[in-house]
Amino acid sequence: MNYPRVVIAGTGSGVGKTAITAGIMAQISKNKKLQGYKVGPDFIDPMFHTLASKRPSRNLDSFFMDESTIKNLFGWASKDAEISVIEGVRGLYDGLTSVGDEGSTAEIAKFLKAPVILVLNARSLAKSAAAHILGFKLLDPEVNIAGVILNNVSGDRHRRKATEAVETLTSTPVVGTVEKLPEKLAERHLGLVTTSELDSSKLLKQVSAMVIDIDLAQIEEIAEKAPDLQFDDSCPFNVNDSSNKVKIGVPFDKAYSFYYRENLESLTYAGAEIKYFKPTEGDALPAVDGLYLGGGYPEVHASEISANKDFLEGLKTFSEDGNVIYGECGGMMTFCSAIINDGEYEMAKIFSEKAVQTSQRQGLSYVRAEATADNFLFAGQQIKAHEFHYSHLQPVPTGPFAYSISRGTGFNNGFDGKIVRRTIGTYMHQHALSNKLWGTSLVNAVLSDRL
Repeated sequence: MNYPRVVIAGTGSGVGKTAITAGIMAQISKNKKLQGYKVGPDFIDPMFHTLASKRPSRNLDSFFMDESTIKNLFGWASKDAEISVIEGVRGLYDGLTSVGDEGSTAEIAKFLKAPVILVLNARSLAKSAAAHILGFKLLDPEVNIAGVILNNVSGDRHRRKATEAVETLTSTPVVGTVEKLPEKLAERHLGLVTTSELDSSKLLKQVSAMVIDIDLAQIEEIAEKAPDLQFDDSCPFNVNDSSNKVKIGVPFDKAYSFYYRENLESLTYAGAEIKYFKPTEGDALPAVDGLYLGGGYPEVHASEISANKDFLEGLKTFSEDGNVIYGECGGMMTFCSAIINDGEYEMAKIFSEKAVQTSQRQGLSYVRAEATADNFLFAGQQIKAHEFHYSHLQPVPTGPFAYSISRGTGFNNGFDGKIVRRTIGTYMHQHALSNKLWGTSLVNAVLSDRL
C-alpha cells in the first residue's frame, strides 16, 4: 500500500501552519478521504483538522511514542485514507533538545519517510526567502523538503519576486502563496480558541479562502511520491473481549475538550462504554461506574460550571462514595474548592485547595515521572506526559501524591497528582499510546469496585 502522505511544517511558530493546513485539508477532503495528524502534544490544532477533514485527527509525538508505535498508529488510522496530511509543531527542526531530533517534526517526517512542504512567513522577504529555505534544506539532507508555501505575501510583485528567488536559488517549487490577511484565527492563553466556541461554517470559509492560491493538485502529487512503505495497520490498543463492560462518564463541551482521541479509544477497547455529557450546558452526572475529566478551559467557563450544582455535588458525592475518578488539568481544577480567575467560583470541593489562574505560564513541558506506591492505577510505572497550564494550587498540596516528577512542574514541589480516596487529579496529560496500560488500568480499577 502506498500511503500518500505529506508534512506541512513551518520555519517557526506563528507562521500560519494550522490555518493553512486546515484550509488544505478542507479543500482536498471534498474529493478524497483525508486523514489528518498533528506532530506534538497539542489538543486544539487537531480540532481544526477534524472539522476540516470530517475525520478524527491524531497526534504523532516522538517523546510519547517510539518509532514502531508511531508507524503502527499511522498505518492503522490511514489504512482507508487516500491521503494523509501531517501538521508540524514549532519550527521543522525544533524538538526536546537544541541539537537532537526527539519531539521534532523532522523526526516524524523521517520515521514516515514523508515529503515536507515548508511554510515560510515571507513578509518583507524576496531573495532572503531563498536563504531561509536553503538553510532548512542543508541542515538535514535526510529531510525531503519538496515544496514551499509563502505566507504573508503583499501583492503580485512581492509574490513573483519571492517565488522566483526560492525556485531559482533553492530548486524547490513554491506550491502556493497566501496573501497577508486582516483577520487572524481567535486566540487565548493556551493557543487558538477551540472549534466548539466558533462558528464552524465561518471558520471553514476563512481557512479555505486562505489557500485559494495554493496548488492543491501539486500537494497531492508530492504526497503520491512518498516512497512505498509497509506500515503495521493492526489495532494499537489492548483489547478486552469480555462482555463485562463498565460505563465511564466523560464531560465533553466548551470547558472540557482536551482529550487525545486515543485515550478515549483505549477506554473503549478496554471494555468501557463512554457516556458523554455537557456540564456547562446544565447536564448532571450520568449514571456511570467511573469518571474521566479531561482538560480544557474551565477557568473561562467557571461561572457556568459553578452554577451547575447538580454536576458539582454529584461529582463530590461520587468521590465520597469511593468511585474511581481521574482528572487532568482542567478536570483536576474542577475537583478543587474553587477556581480563582476574575472572581472566585465554587467547584466540587473534593480537594481543599483552590486553583488560582495567573497571567504567567506555570507549566509548559514534557513530563517524566514515576507513579508512586499510592497510585492505585499505575503504581511503579515510568510515565511520559505533557503539561500546559496557567494556574497553580493554593496552598501547595501535601499529598498523598500519584506521581513523583523528575522533569516538569506539576504542583511545584516535585510531585503531581493529588489523591483523595479513589480520585486522582493531576496537571499532566498522559497519552494512551505512551502508557499502553492507560485504558485497561482505568477500566480494571472501575471493574474492581463492582466486584
